[in-house]
Amino acid sequence: MATILADEQAAVAPHDNSTPEAVVVRFAGDSGDGMQLTGGQFTLSTALAGNDLATFPDFPAEIRAPQGTLFGVSAFQINFGSTDITTAGDAPDVLVAMNPAALKTNVPALKPGGLIIADSGEFSKRNLEKAHYAANPLEDGSLAKWTLLAFDISALTLESVKPFGLGNKEALRCKNMWTLGLALWMFDRDRAPLIQWLKDKFAKNPVLADANVAALNAGHAYGETAEIGGQIKKLHLDPVPSAPGLYRTVTGSESISYGLVAGAQLAGLKMFFGGYPITPASSILHNLAKLKEFGVTTFQAEDEIAAICSAIGASYAGQLGVTSSSGPGIALKGEAMGLAIMTELPLVIVNSQRGGPSTGLPTKTEQSDLYQAVYGRNGDAPMPVIAARSPSDAFDCAIEACRIAVQYMTPVMLLTDGYIANAAEPWKVPDPASYAPFPVSFLEQANGPDGTLLPYARDEKGARPWVKPGTPGLMHRIGGIEKNPGTGNLDYSPGAHQTMTDARKDKVDGVAGSIPAQDIDQGAAGGKLAVVGWGSTYGPIHQAVKRARAKGLDVSHIHIRHIWPMPANLGDLLKGYGKVIVPEMNTGQLKTVLRDQFLVDARPLNKVSGQPFTIAEIEAAIEAALA
Repeated sequence: MATILADEQAAVAPHDNSTPEAVVVRFAGDSGDGMQLTGGQFTLSTALAGNDLATFPDFPAEIRAPQGTLFGVSAFQINFGSTDITTAGDAPDVLVAMNPAALKTNVPALKPGGLIIADSGEFSKRNLEKAHYAANPLEDGSLAKWTLLAFDISALTLESVKPFGLGNKEALRCKNMWTLGLALWMFDRDRAPLIQWLKDKFAKNPVLADANVAALNAGHAYGETAEIGGQIKKLHLDPVPSAPGLYRTVTGSESISYGLVAGAQLAGLKMFFGGYPITPASSILHNLAKLKEFGVTTFQAEDEIAAICSAIGASYAGQLGVTSSSGPGIALKGEAMGLAIMTELPLVIVNSQRGGPSTGLPTKTEQSDLYQAVYGRNGDAPMPVIAARSPSDAFDCAIEACRIAVQYMTPVMLLTDGYIANAAEPWKVPDPASYAPFPVSFLEQANGPDGTLLPYARDEKGARPWVKPGTPGLMHRIGGIEKNPGTGNLDYSPGAHQTMTDARKDKVDGVAGSIPAQDIDQGAAGGKLAVVGWGSTYGPIHQAVKRARAKGLDVSHIHIRHIWPMPANLGDLLKGYGKVIVPEMNTGQLKTVLRDQFLVDARPLNKVSGQPFTIAEIEAAIEAALA
């Protein structure tokens, strides 16, 4: 075993030993090593310490890849500090590698001089071969440009839990808690909340609870008392200045779930959610199933088509129908989305995008469903589309999707992606009283001459009335065949189809009248360059533009929430810039829509690697565009 000891400040702080404002840590190991759990609990301790943070869970698509293989590596990255954090960080300052495969797949991203903490107990000949190492990297000098701290975490864990009589396999499952204990010591974190969490988690198995607590404490004590204690100093980051209020850590899936419930409450409706498990959208179903006390009914359907059709049925019956999926499932829902558009019923469709096409990259992030959201149905089938920019922003976006759906009697698609769905950040819990209700009114009396019902008469927004089945005197039929503009009777005439197609389009176009004008996130209204983004590119664009402006570059950042219809002032705003670049995790979909709608020469900056943009990538593109 090779152990190199050095001052940790050299790895995570400037060489003058001043305290950094932020640190990026990545935990990586086999998919059975509990790295997501470790990262999640370190996130909890970081939030309790008052630091701002952003996380990036990155796990394999395989349910259980062969142990020790490169494609079975699971990682969790967290960027935290005493300053504003909007991304999970470009490159880690600290890499915790639990085996050779984790080291090989993650060390290229580590900053020069960064700190590697490696479990030398896992660097056996067999594991080295699985990771395609010809020699042990802990001993051959290949890691010389980083600071290396290697010791046998496996053996230390076994020793710490020996009094509890666990089998070898069970005992080694406590390794992640030992590692977490060391990390808590390194960054001056309180163990008490995590000890309580372990006791609650294993309340039915107190021996397992005590063993994990012992491992956590042993890792912490190792930092305090072992040979590293005199040379690697613990690092304390002050809390970030924050406005007073109630804060909690929230993932994108949690935020969407709470926003959907809030939206239904603001509309005065019960909510029905029909879903089918698919990565990374499944967690929305899991979260909503816990919220039944708010009038939420959840239904796990046998397939994607049944899921959306059940939600449409709920909307027909007078509840707010909601469904969610990822790209492949959204494709299966396509015909039913057309039915919801034709019948003009409110419906919220959440698309947690992942890499595609087809099965694609099930656990990786991408933004390649924008065309699908805006155009992806047969016939002229317009539908409002909203995109959330961060986990916490998804709450307000979900409420907005509910508002548009019920006020305009239309399905609405809410776009997130794998990064937003799984990532976590602090969220200031808003005051419910700050949201304006948008209560629904159901038609209860005939609205036509001589007591007749006109189910497709329209209000000032172009929306038709919502009629609950069984309302006395208001029997009506709706469906997917074209109908008469007023009576709703089947009508194949050319005039009826022209009128109804125009009415559906005008209604969706009219949504632009009830959304805010497009704002400028940073910069001026006009200048040399605008960086235009949507969705989860917000964080890296924000930081890249901030850095570029600090250098004196004339660049602005515009981030679009309402993808379709777009804000009424967006075209004029974009024409005020000499150049427009659009970073997006696809091959140029928003860029094409902007060119089509506003005839602006938007230039793409594309990435489809399954990983989010780094700040450096966008910063380099800004400098190249202004060169």
